[in-house]
Amino acid sequence: MPKNQTAKYSNQSIDRDAMKQKIVQIFSNQKGRLLNYKQVSAQLLSYDKQERKLIASILNELQQEKRIEEVHRGRYRLKPRTGLVTGQVKISRRGFASIITEDVDEEVLVNWKNLNNALHGDIVKVNLYGKRKTEFYEGEVTEILERRKVKFVGIIEANQGYAFLIPDGKFIPFDIFIPPHQLQGAKNGEKAIVSITRWSDHSKSPEGKVLEVLGKPGDNNVEMHAIMVEYDLPYKFPSSINQDAEQISDKISAEEIKSRRDFRKTTTFTIDPDDAKDFDDAISYQKLDNGLFEIGIHIADVTHYVQEDTTINQEAENRATSVYLVDRVVPMLPERLSNFICSLRPNEDKLCYSVVFQMTADAEIKDYWIGRTIINSDQRFTYDEAQKRIEGKGGALSEEILDIHEMANKLRDKRFVRGAFNFERDEIKFKLDEAGKPIGVFTKTMKEANWLVEEFMLLANRKVAEFIGKEQKKHMTFVYRIHDEPNIDRIMGFQSFIKRFGYKIESGNSQKLSASMNKILKKVQGRPEQHVVENLAIRSMAKAEYSTTNIGHYGLAFDYYTHFTSPIRRFPDMMVHRLLTRYLDGKPSAKMDPYELMCKHSSDMEMLATKAERASIKYKQAEFLQDKLGMEFDGLISGVQNFGIFVEIKENACEGLVPMRNLSDDFYVFDEDNYQIIGKRKGKRYQLGDDIRVRITNVDLQRKLVDMEIA
Repeated sequence: MPKNQTAKYSNQSIDRDAMKQKIVQIFSNQKGRLLNYKQVSAQLLSYDKQERKLIASILNELQQEKRIEEVHRGRYRLKPRTGLVTGQVKISRRGFASIITEDVDEEVLVNWKNLNNALHGDIVKVNLYGKRKTEFYEGEVTEILERRKVKFVGIIEANQGYAFLIPDGKFIPFDIFIPPHQLQGAKNGEKAIVSITRWSDHSKSPEGKVLEVLGKPGDNNVEMHAIMVEYDLPYKFPSSINQDAEQISDKISAEEIKSRRDFRKTTTFTIDPDDAKDFDDAISYQKLDNGLFEIGIHIADVTHYVQEDTTINQEAENRATSVYLVDRVVPMLPERLSNFICSLRPNEDKLCYSVVFQMTADAEIKDYWIGRTIINSDQRFTYDEAQKRIEGKGGALSEEILDIHEMANKLRDKRFVRGAFNFERDEIKFKLDEAGKPIGVFTKTMKEANWLVEEFMLLANRKVAEFIGKEQKKHMTFVYRIHDEPNIDRIMGFQSFIKRFGYKIESGNSQKLSASMNKILKKVQGRPEQHVVENLAIRSMAKAEYSTTNIGHYGLAFDYYTHFTSPIRRFPDMMVHRLLTRYLDGKPSAKMDPYELMCKHSSDMEMLATKAERASIKYKQAEFLQDKLGMEFDGLISGVQNFGIFVEIKENACEGLVPMRNLSDDFYVFDEDNYQIIGKRKGKRYQLGDDIRVRITNVDLQRKLVDMEIA
């Protein structure tokens, strides 16, 4: 292991599990090499006697676990594994298959013929061969334990007497045979949803049936629905769910109002995107006689209307999140709830769950209260409208917004001083015509109005988590939004790359790392390398997720954090509201296991929703470039893989691929560590962040791919 990859351990004490993980990684990185405890200690930069004793103890433990073997006295190597392991199938866009498993410390390669009908994402049992000619484990799928994907979307290719579905997805390298009686009226060239009915051991293609005909390829609605199906996400509600939603009354009883704190006469407003309809948060403002400001964060009380034992709740739990595609929101809750009953629309009485702060002008919290309220929003602002007031252009509630803006700035400054990361990126937006076709591409930048809302939502989320996790005297099951520390190898890889631009990371502790990272992200603004550096910085971080076990939120520098502020579009927020109600009512802790399962499901669904959102962007980018074949553009290398280089066009932020096959001037080799490919004969390099001029050669709308060549 290179020395620069172990700097984290210099003069620091680390816990046993972290030490054990790094020791296993050292053996994995140096396959076959014999190492003693002194050599392992040196690679960890560990010279303390107690730490060396710990290392020796861990080596003995790993030997007992049969993860390493003692070849000579005191000298160990990684022990090759054989036998059955369980894992998840991963198929790359190039068609290579591997198994992700916790049973061995690396991926297991599987020859295509040895997948035995297993598909991308399936949970399988694999017979591990150990290591053969390659340095990697190899294996064969012996049993499919769980099919993760049951629906496929693609184009029907029908001939006399038989038909096939040609799937859209990148990870499905086969067609699905459809007998004539299973076509359900689908016609040649139409896009449809198909499920696999059977797949015999000796057949190259599975057999399936049409579940639904979506329509003609290229139609905007058809393609957006197809993206949702591709990622196993529902794009419409069953009629029974909509019918159940229609039965929910929007009337608020006098008894209900009496049980809540009344904010209807307090100045209150919402700030949202101009196309939003589901307003799930509002802010109230008033000056108190004691010189403090009372700032209320009011969140739609969804769980008042959606009870746990209902079909609507089950549907929301299954979906876990709303999905935001380029041209639409696919909501978690039926429209009657998300856009009408629960939405905090202006000049309407609305039920809320609130966190109300008493603060100084410097955003110092003197007191706070959590409970159920009723509000009546005075005005609905778009971000642009609120921004005009912040910029001093006047308008209704200008004074109130300016005061809150100043406090938000103070909160933001304090957060960065504590070590929060500033990962703000421009959003890619499309100008669409009436048919949903992209006629323009632009980027949208976060402004102060966005920060105002963000800071007070962060504050409310943090305070709710602290109230349960920190201020209560006994442990109670709760849903946290957690974010782990970054992987040191990724940070060091990021550091190695940005050196070429003259940047350097200070990684002595969390605050130094975040401060230097924020400084770099600020410096790159407007520079050619901005998007590449921002992308790599984000990739170097761990992914945030939901859990009942709190480890804090590293990126925000919060010891306690949750999601409380968006229950219309996130199921974890509904879980938080229910648990909060339970504990405010003095009831005992809820059981942890059911909530942990819901946390895991919500994290998984959030990831799928993100992928669907990206797929819709990729589709619109390809659609925008469809009529630009042969045109040349200036671009930036935004990614490097063993199959080619990704290029982002500077003028419109659209991305395409220069496949290796289009680099005919040399034989290029992928240098993963340095984010580059190198020509073996001429030594020409194409590295992440390089300027490059490209020509559009092909656009495949169904696979959302744009092919390019170097101009």
